[in-house]
Amino acid sequence: METNWFDFIVVPLLILMARVVDVSLDTIRVIMIAKGYRSKAPIIGFFQVLIWIITITRIMANLENWTAYIGYAGGFAIGTYVGMKLEEKLALGYELIRVITSTDATRLIAELGEKGYHITFVDGEGRDGKVGILFIVERRKVIRDVIEIIKKLNPKAFYTIEDVRFVGGHNYLPPTKRQKRTRFRPR
Repeated sequence: METNWFDFIVVPLLILMARVVDVSLDTIRVIMIAKGYRSKAPIIGFFQVLIWIITITRIMANLENWTAYIGYAGGFAIGTYVGMKLEEKLALGYELIRVITSTDATRLIAELGEKGYHITFVDGEGRDGKVGILFIVERRKVIRDVIEIIKKLNPKAFYTIEDVRFVGGHNYLPPTKRQKRTRFRPR
């Protein structure tokens, strides 16, 4: 009877947990490749496949155990969700925020600049007349802060956010953790 308890409850739970880790790592690995962090992806892939091999070996050793299949499938589903949440917390890479405003953007530009965000502003022409267009490239970790400032100072502004795969030109890069944000100095 103890063997059945172990085979039908403990083994599927272990398979589920291993699969959660395996699929979470796979999700992070794929996102890292897409974001340009290619040097770290093979290391993550090594551990992901190692866990997968151990897990699939347990499945093959328990082919008659249908609860192992449920653990495997459940681990995949939960692992996908956990992987997405982990990636969201890691917030890898950069994003471009494009803000289009029909109202004066001077205060918005000043506030963003004072906070150290890098802004490019151009005049444009929209359907209803003149508009201001702001381009802001920042690390994903600070995007929410930038959006809060935009909503606070220009709630009617239209904005889009896009993933940026590569950022070059060191004078315009957002600072790393070690670098301090500089105050905005108009030219």
